[in-house]
Amino acid sequence: MAMGKGFRVLEKISPPNPYSVLVEQRGKEDTLLLESQAVAVLSQQETESVKRQYTKVLDAYGCLGVLQINAGDRQVLFLVMVTGCVSIGKVGDSEVFRVTATTFVSLSGQQQDEERITEVRKLLNSGTFYFSWSSSGEPIDLSLCAQRKKNANQTDNRFFWNRMLHVHMMRFGVNCSQWLLKAMCGSVEIRTVYVGHRKASVAIISRLSCERAGTRFNVRGSNDDGYVANFVETEQVIYLDQEVTSFVQTRGSVPLFWEQPGVQVGSHKVKMSRGYEVSGPAFERHMDCMKERYGHQVIVNLLGSSLVGSKEGEAMLSQLFQAHHKASSLHREVPHLIFDYHQECRGGNTKNLNKMMNKMRRHFEAFGIFSSVGDEVHSIQRGTIRTNCLDCLDRTNCVQTFLGLENLTRQLTFLNLMEKQQMVSRFEEVFRQMWINNGNEVSKIYAGTGAIQGGSKLMDGARSAARTIQNNLLDNSKQEAIDILLVGSNLNSELADRARILLPQVMLHAPTPVLREMCKRYYEYASPTSLRVSVGTYNVNGGKHFRSVAYKDVSLADWLLDAIKISRSNSMVDLSHPDEPSDKSSDIFAIGFEEIVDLNASNIMAASSENAKLWAVELQKVLSRDNKFALVTYVQLVGVCLFLFIKPELAPYLRDVAVDSVKTGLGGATGNKGGVAIRLVLFNTSMCFVCAHFAAGQSQVNERNADYAEITRKIAFPMGRSLNSHDYVFWCGDFNYRIDMDKDEIKELVKKGDLQQILLNDQLKKSQAEGNCFKNYIEGDVDFPPTYKYDLFSDDFDTSEKARAPAWTDRVLWKRRKQIADDALIKDWNPGVLAYYGRAELKQSDHRPVIAIVDIEVLKVDENRRHQVLLDVLQQQGPPDATVVVRVEDVKDENEAVSLFTDEFMMELLQELSQVGEVILVRFVEETMWVTFREGECALAAANKGRLTLCGHRVQLCLKTPDWLQQAQLEMALCSNNTQPLCDLQPIAGLTEITDIQQDLEVPALAGLVDSPTEVDEAKSLAPIRPGAPPSRPPLPKSPQPSPQMTRKPMPKAGVISVNFKPPVPPSPSPAAAAPVEPEPPVAPETAQAPEPEEIPPQPVTPPQQAPLQPERIYEEIREPVEEKPPLVASRAPPPPPRLDSVEDVGPPPSMAPPLLPARPPQAATPPRGPPGPPIPSRPPPIPVRVGNVQFPTGAPPPIPARQPPRPS
Repeated sequence: MAMGKGFRVLEKISPPNPYSVLVEQRGKEDTLLLESQAVAVLSQQETESVKRQYTKVLDAYGCLGVLQINAGDRQVLFLVMVTGCVSIGKVGDSEVFRVTATTFVSLSGQQQDEERITEVRKLLNSGTFYFSWSSSGEPIDLSLCAQRKKNANQTDNRFFWNRMLHVHMMRFGVNCSQWLLKAMCGSVEIRTVYVGHRKASVAIISRLSCERAGTRFNVRGSNDDGYVANFVETEQVIYLDQEVTSFVQTRGSVPLFWEQPGVQVGSHKVKMSRGYEVSGPAFERHMDCMKERYGHQVIVNLLGSSLVGSKEGEAMLSQLFQAHHKASSLHREVPHLIFDYHQECRGGNTKNLNKMMNKMRRHFEAFGIFSSVGDEVHSIQRGTIRTNCLDCLDRTNCVQTFLGLENLTRQLTFLNLMEKQQMVSRFEEVFRQMWINNGNEVSKIYAGTGAIQGGSKLMDGARSAARTIQNNLLDNSKQEAIDILLVGSNLNSELADRARILLPQVMLHAPTPVLREMCKRYYEYASPTSLRVSVGTYNVNGGKHFRSVAYKDVSLADWLLDAIKISRSNSMVDLSHPDEPSDKSSDIFAIGFEEIVDLNASNIMAASSENAKLWAVELQKVLSRDNKFALVTYVQLVGVCLFLFIKPELAPYLRDVAVDSVKTGLGGATGNKGGVAIRLVLFNTSMCFVCAHFAAGQSQVNERNADYAEITRKIAFPMGRSLNSHDYVFWCGDFNYRIDMDKDEIKELVKKGDLQQILLNDQLKKSQAEGNCFKNYIEGDVDFPPTYKYDLFSDDFDTSEKARAPAWTDRVLWKRRKQIADDALIKDWNPGVLAYYGRAELKQSDHRPVIAIVDIEVLKVDENRRHQVLLDVLQQQGPPDATVVVRVEDVKDENEAVSLFTDEFMMELLQELSQVGEVILVRFVEETMWVTFREGECALAAANKGRLTLCGHRVQLCLKTPDWLQQAQLEMALCSNNTQPLCDLQPIAGLTEITDIQQDLEVPALAGLVDSPTEVDEAKSLAPIRPGAPPSRPPLPKSPQPSPQMTRKPMPKAGVISVNFKPPVPPSPSPAAAAPVEPEPPVAPETAQAPEPEEIPPQPVTPPQQAPLQPERIYEEIREPVEEKPPLVASRAPPPPPRLDSVEDVGPPPSMAPPLLPARPPQAATPPRGPPGPPIPSRPPPIPVRVGNVQFPTGAPPPIPARQPPRPS
């Protein structure tokens, strides 16, 4: 039966009653009513009684769910319907469709809401979303590969892109498996190949993960959880009768923190967004996750290796990848193969891919394939090959195509299809074309165009130009659409931002009242711990003074490390706390510089980062004198630069690091003045550090206030975070606030030490008191002389012709945000304790550096206590469907009960319930009434009343969903990590460990935290990886509760009543006709610091036969041809596909090649063959018809056109 438009959407517009939508599905008696943000399942009789009030809106193929977004203070809901789709092909009894058109129906009936979802509609209509359907049972789950289907039948949330659209209906007990589709983003190619009288379905399915989804230049590298951008699981599968054989590969971005900032045209800059040490935890999480989910791993790194030219950034990224891998605890278990694709396959010479295969053939063959006959599994895949280039697109497409075709022989061997070469060639030709199409589709999702294949210079040039336009101009709106689809109402919300800090990912989609209560009661599960933060500022007047000859007698340590010690030695009285350890070190350093470059025209237009790099190296050297410090990141805006360092032991608890900058020079057009910011979350507390340089001039107070306001307003971070949304905000910089006094008088008072008299005229103090700047910020007592302006290398104030008046231009201020519960419940709450505030006597600039040392409290969450608080909150908030059942006790039969539901009875009932909360929907269900409130807490309060007396009758109130706690936990499971392991991680027999010789990789701790075109010095210090000994090979829901079915009698009233009750005003409802309704109880959803590497001498080890596997790594660069031996198999796959590299990725050849490496002979592996098994089970059909599918005629198979691979120019 063909699929047709089996859904119909109807609407009712009858003001002042709320807007209402009715959804019908062909073949189902029940309908869905969506009104006042509630959802109800109506029976056939109830539907017939109200349907005449509705008019048709559209017909659709299916429903994706309800999208929830925030619109100011209200929440807007959209019903998302699939109105266009194209059949891709059939697998067994299931048919796969591509979504081509969707319609968003606003559930508030307001047309202006349509503007908010235009980009989301474009995303869903882009042709990259797929769903499956079956007329005779449960459709195939596109999120699961064939091997995982044997282990689990639970949809993989990584590839379940519209799961958040299911949440709203789950809360009201709708059976989502019967009403909603599950959409996967990626690519599906299905073809039919005739094998004699039998018909084989062959497919390539690429599944894009939504754990770190986004567009090419908006989402790069890894996040704090170890999830990487453009992670795609690709499966090559063949179905023949009851036989199934599949092979899975993965691709994903380099699992480090990196980005490509600025306008990207031609060759793209690569910048590491975090330092080496603080990237380690995320790298470890990623590799652990890969092994847990996919078994044994081999990394194939296709990045360029040339340290000069356009590929310098790639080489730097590749070497950092290698360094992290070598420092990882898994480096001996996960081989890492370096293959410079552009160098090895220059000019389309893809034959050199065989050299890559020779290096990993034993692993490739030992990993195996999955094969089964019916329910009997004959072999499983024990590991996967993880391939990456820069974008994980063009080069990765080519290598995965090669690996897929290499593996095809094993799949055909299992199916006994290797006898006839014509049959083999037919499969090879079909798969080759499918792999090309798959590369195009995956590229469209991430880059916006098809893959650059190297076959046609004209086509590749056009696609490269289209990518430039798409990535620089259109991807921001597409990225926002992806975020809305995956995050929904929690995208730009202050409450959601607070919840992200305190709560795990699986709880972020809980109902808003639950999130609000959990954030309000944070003190019950989070305890404070003390950290010391040092914030310094220094206007260096365009220099790098640590290289000055005059600098030899002083050190940056006098400013950054020894300020308290020097202050005590210079003080006649020790003012320190007696219980405070004198050697307590800071945990965090935020160091800001102004005029780090000369503020000339050329620097304002394109500032050099050379000085910033030099300062970063020097700062880390100085800070690590007593305790090691790691650079988190830095951000530069012309002359303003902010560096952030932490102790390495804090790195695993660091997350959500982001930077931003705001220009305020010349009205916001130039960056000679402005501010930069770095935000982070440490443990469960958010912090933001701002370094700024305000407008200069004695009288420019208003301009400085305006600069402060502009920076505060414009600083923004991902997920809608603003400056004031953080727990702690620290400001430092050259604020340029002067003193409203005569300069000679100021100098005289400074000599006398009467600083308080001067401070009375300080512009910053006066503006702050007036509320014009730094409102609610704290500054320590200013008991040090003015920091500006001095003659160079002198203690004399400015003696130049301008003779500027002394002032405290360089300042540090901070504040802590007070939470709602802090005043009443946290007795010892404090904004931070100032340990020191003063200046240092560094005289290489006309300013003196200033530092503030503050002891703050950060929160640490206890997960067990948090879970207990969550259960308590869920218990107090009541059921998500907010529905109570009203039953009249003293009646004899159903007819008598219904006859009591008169207008007078209903008016009295609604007036009674409106005192509890707002009633939004009333329904008649058999001899009961179902009353839905706006909030679940109100329904719980109503049910707690137990019994009422209305119109002389006893009325019982009870909850419709008494087990809402279990339902709420199932809802949160929809957002959890539920990925089933591909296989049990067991050693693979036949793979022995060989310790290979490799040159130590020296990676500076700051490597990569600079734009690649200016990284030549650091990059050259990273010696390229040279091959050593030959590589070795590692061993490798609850079922829905049925509604009560009863024989119905004619009722005097039937239907649904739209209610506009809002307490405390008594309501005046206009009840509609009613009929008894079969109740639809809620349905459970488908359950859902690294040491420097040492050189290891070669020590071949041969373990005993039964010894556990000790895998090894592969660090190879393949440059020279190696002698190849033919594989020991009956037949080989055809030559590899054409070159699939990108135009912008072509780089110069390396200047020298490493020594020749001997090749290892490949080994043959023939998977076992087994007898056929029983047929695939099925279940009753949910949807009737299907149209538009092209069927092949019976009899002779259709001819397969002979395609020649495009030849590279």
